[in-house]
Amino acid sequence: MYGRYGSDTLNKTLLFVSVGLMLVNLFIRNTIASIIISVCSLLLLVVIYIRMFSRNIYKRQKENEVFVQFFRRLANIKKYKYFKCPSCKTKIRVPRNKGKIEITCPKCRNSFIKKS
Repeated sequence: MYGRYGSDTLNKTLLFVSVGLMLVNLFIRNTIASIIISVCSLLLLVVIYIRMFSRNIYKRQKENEVFVQFFRRLANIKKYKYFKCPSCKTKIRVPRNKGKIEITCPKCRNSFIKKS
């Protein structure tokens, strides 16, 4: 494997999705749906192997970085709530589930009360 990319977070996630599709396929009775799920699962495995044995390490790292940042943004959406300041329209991020809080805009120092 010298000079090859190997495995990363994206490959592991694709592997879990592929195995999940295989498990779902065990319970599908429709032959056409079963074939479609099998083909999707095999295509994911092919993509995993292509990425693992690739010599273009820079490109594979960029793909993984985009994937990881996408899921970090999803995690931030769940952790934080976003509001716009009523006076200057600046986006303000506050933690979720804190009840009614007083929010002070960092740009114009206007304060307002919202439920997080």
